[in-house]
Amino acid sequence: MKLIDPNITGHLPSLTLSYFNNEKGLNPFYNRLNKLKNYKAQIEEKQKNFNNIFRDILSKELKVQYQSIPDNGIQLKLITDLSKSNTFTVTTGHQLNLFTGPLYFFYKIIDTIKICENLRTKFPEMNFIPIYWMASEDHDYEEINFFKTAKKQFNWKVKTNGIVGDLNTEKLSEVFHEMSDFFDKENLNVKKMISFFESSYLKNKNLSKATLDLVHKIFGKYGLVILNPNNKSLKKLMIDVFIDEIKESTCYNLVSKTNDKLVEFSKGKTKLQVNPRLINLFYIKNNLRSRIEKNGLVYKVLGSETSFSKDEIIKEIKNYPERFSPNVLIRPLYQEAILPNLAYVGGGSEIAYWLQLKDYFEKKNITFPILSIRNSVLLIHKKHTNNFKKLNLSIEHFFKDNENLLKFYTNKFSKNTIDFTSIKSSISNNFKQLLEVAKLTDFSFTGAVKAQEKKQKNGIDNLEKRLLKAEKKRTKERLDKIISIKTKLFPYNSLQEREINFSEFYQYYGDEFIDLVMKNIDPFDPRFLIIEL
Repeated sequence: MKLIDPNITGHLPSLTLSYFNNEKGLNPFYNRLNKLKNYKAQIEEKQKNFNNIFRDILSKELKVQYQSIPDNGIQLKLITDLSKSNTFTVTTGHQLNLFTGPLYFFYKIIDTIKICENLRTKFPEMNFIPIYWMASEDHDYEEINFFKTAKKQFNWKVKTNGIVGDLNTEKLSEVFHEMSDFFDKENLNVKKMISFFESSYLKNKNLSKATLDLVHKIFGKYGLVILNPNNKSLKKLMIDVFIDEIKESTCYNLVSKTNDKLVEFSKGKTKLQVNPRLINLFYIKNNLRSRIEKNGLVYKVLGSETSFSKDEIIKEIKNYPERFSPNVLIRPLYQEAILPNLAYVGGGSEIAYWLQLKDYFEKKNITFPILSIRNSVLLIHKKHTNNFKKLNLSIEHFFKDNENLLKFYTNKFSKNTIDFTSIKSSISNNFKQLLEVAKLTDFSFTGAVKAQEKKQKNGIDNLEKRLLKAEKKRTKERLDKIISIKTKLFPYNSLQEREINFSEFYQYYGDEFIDLVMKNIDPFDPRFLIIEL
């Protein structure tokens, strides 16, 4: 196991990196840092702010969701505990990616579970429940209808204009047969993995139920509770927020001001993750999830014939709250309003947009959660470690892009120095003197001097490139080996965790793979984790 500073890996957005570095000036945008010592104050604040009436409603709806889930004893006890005032949650949210999608889904879940484990040890008189909040109301099906191994991508040929949670899983039999043909059917781990897919996706009618079933099979024994927020009773608790969004555009007004402050904090270098709209709600009906947009006095559901007056849409919210779906900015408020939640585990981009929301939470008198940057993990085989050590490289070097990695290696181990920075600096100094002479002699010569300087520097640049190319050719075998290692560690030219599905490792290691990651992840240390298999 090895930990690498995110300032080296470069995998976090600049705003999240500032949060990781605890930079001065960012404090107003979050509540407390993710340190175990900060949870006592977080618990006390949440106890004061949380509406305990919501507990019974939440507990009742979760019991309904778990009725048809086998081996649900642990979850039913935890769900019953939700009615108690000394029970709190830690939450992560994620899309309903096919067969869990990229590896980082596992890391988010494991982080969430392990925070709760630590809290139970520190506060034994209380209950802590890890929650997976399913993004069942998303409609970006193209982001979730596939998963990849190192050698193959499995695609689910499906389309919808509605929410992905309602997608019919009937056509997934094609993916099931494709998986059965691709993986080694004699392998016991593969048999178990394939059975996960078959029993979850082929025996449940829609993607929400299938995902709940699958994730429960994998993480149920660790006490994970899965919540589908697309629920009328839970959305009833948000009626006032939804109406406020129509009447006052509070989210737009406050997040816009926060965005200005974040831009000022970063001196204009921060790329904001989300820009608020005047209305940050979608409308769900008849296999359509579409934005609501105000046009004059009319509230129009884009892509449909549906429209409302102000009074009509407020009445619609009161009568059918389940037809209204929060966007990426109001969803966090929905989550924290209905859950007795202490912390949210998110990836770099998620943490960045949560930092846009603090003022909005304060206006709504809802406790802002502790933000926990999920662990990023790279799983490597011992043979790869040995290979790059033989090349006198460390794993940190492989976070460079290919061009810079090869240039670094060539310059570091070349017998010849192929870095002419000092020569070009010397040329600049010499031409400064020539320029002064030209100015004093005949000013019209200054253009010729500058042109000659540029010509000489270009010549040195070209010579440097040619020599570097020649040196690369001389060390081609080693450079090819470096790229081969890089390709295996960073498949599809990206971070492994963002591309590869758990099946790539589960087929060889089975449940030991999950146990290994569970053992090594520390949710209070978000440095980039390297785990050797």
